[in-house]
Amino acid sequence: MDLSNTPSINGRGRTPTGKTEPRIISRLRARQIWLDAQGFGRRIVAGKGVKAVTDVVRHLGYVQIDTINVIERCHHHILFTRLPSYKRGDLHKAQSKQKSVFEYWTHALAYVATEDYRFFKRAMAEHRAPPPPHFAKVGEDDTRRLLERIEREGPISIRDIDDDVLVEKDHAWASRKPSKKVLSKGFYDGVLTVSARSGMLKTYDLADRHFGWDEPPRPASEDEVNAYVLERALRAQGIISLDSACHLEARRKPAIRALIEQRVALGELIPVLLKDDKTEHWVAPEVLERRAARSEPEAHILSPFDPMIIQRKRLELFFGYAHLFEAYVPPDKRVLGYFALPVLYDGRIVAAIDIKADRQAKRLMINKWTNFGEGGSEQQRAVEDALQRFEIFQFAG
Repeated sequence: MDLSNTPSINGRGRTPTGKTEPRIISRLRARQIWLDAQGFGRRIVAGKGVKAVTDVVRHLGYVQIDTINVIERCHHHILFTRLPSYKRGDLHKAQSKQKSVFEYWTHALAYVATEDYRFFKRAMAEHRAPPPPHFAKVGEDDTRRLLERIEREGPISIRDIDDDVLVEKDHAWASRKPSKKVLSKGFYDGVLTVSARSGMLKTYDLADRHFGWDEPPRPASEDEVNAYVLERALRAQGIISLDSACHLEARRKPAIRALIEQRVALGELIPVLLKDDKTEHWVAPEVLERRAARSEPEAHILSPFDPMIIQRKRLELFFGYAHLFEAYVPPDKRVLGYFALPVLYDGRIVAAIDIKADRQAKRLMINKWTNFGEGGSEQQRAVEDALQRFEIFQFAG
């Protein structure tokens, strides 16, 4: 542990004035803590199958869903990196059979553990009154008719609705079927839930019927939601900042800071600074004192939507790597490629590889490979092994 330049402290890290001074830690130690929390330094769950999938989703807090299909969808990709035995059917069973995960909006559309459902009910209620502008034209009669149909006929997808009068799209990703907005609004309102998914085709059911609740979970209070957000960040990140804990939820920062300060006063969190940086971070004492896991270096091909990658400023601060997501950048201005995947090896981002799946030939095509620094033969073999594992997974089953 790097404690160089640590201020003089008394007792449990307090100056004579009573203020808890931050410890100074190296970026290497900060990376180790984050990697361990994410499941790359040590396994974060045991076993395999549906329970392991649910446990990974619970530990990470959420697993992002995205539409891009150049390679395997990012939710499957993210789970595969933490669970080498992962099978896509395990996620389907968790969502549709055991109902231990569900879909909702975190910082993006994501899978969340169903036991956390109550922490999202406030957002569902806020979504209903008043609805956001893009749902303002969804009429009560249209909603009532569709909900009655689902109650009568069972779960449906947008493909099951063939009596819509098609309209012009108002967005490139929109549907020409007006019922798509009715389904989406019901989903965000919490009246409907995604009961099954085939690729990006979603099947919706009444939430109460899908989960089989005698009584729906009670909504968490705002204080409970804030505590949940903080716990989720500490569990999945190990070492946190206000930005990382409140990713794309800046309104929560005052409340989360107050919670952090309470825990610092109780000795449950320690303030830390990364060497040569002034960004405030916090970590639990037992996490800071834990020995870093040591094992043979292994490479991992990461999704651009992986929790390790999605917070770009944090990634650059910890790893010195600024990831470029260039899918929407003109081809002549791309640096890493259309869908570059960062490569993690031995606690560093060592490369970014732009890959496309050739599904007919069942092989991965490398469009561009960008190395960062000199890696040596061991690193090269490890990355090639990771690519081979990912290719096998990509076309399995």
